[in-house]
Amino acid sequence: MSQPPSGAGAVDPGTMRDVLGHFASGVTVVTAQGDDGPIGFTCQSFSSLSLEPPLVVIAPARTSRTWPQLRDIGRFCVNVLAEDQVTLSAQFARSNADKFAGVSWRPSPLDQPVLDDVVAWIDCELWAEYDGGDHTLVAARVLDLGADPGRRPLLFHRGAYGLLEPRGAEG
Repeated sequence: MSQPPSGAGAVDPGTMRDVLGHFASGVTVVTAQGDDGPIGFTCQSFSSLSLEPPLVVIAPARTSRTWPQLRDIGRFCVNVLAEDQVTLSAQFARSNADKFAGVSWRPSPLDQPVLDDVVAWIDCELWAEYDGGDHTLVAARVLDLGADPGRRPLLFHRGAYGLLEPRGAEG
């Protein structure tokens, strides 16, 4: 176990969540086509990792029941939610529910679920997994992707969903 820097104490998880909550992030839903139909979960931790090779990173919670199923499938799609998809984010964050009930989607070129009206989608295959404390860091190779430049992303900031200022707004 590594020691904290000299003069530093233990970091309180609540304080860490509050401070890091000042960094706005997008919201994604990670989906895959399972044997019994589509599956997915909301994942706020998503980032681009590498252009060569093309890699992205997601970080599902260790408590996720859906991630192990997606891992076994080996391929999945990261759906970047749009500003009007707060309800969809909440629906895919629930446990023990049919997350796809009433959700419109189409298959990606690699047959993974792309949710309707998302800002962007990224078809991936599992590249590597790493211990990330109470999360798993998942590096995934990008196989295909697309975006709708007319849509704007859903943001999460300081514990709540947020929106960008309207285009043309002056500060």
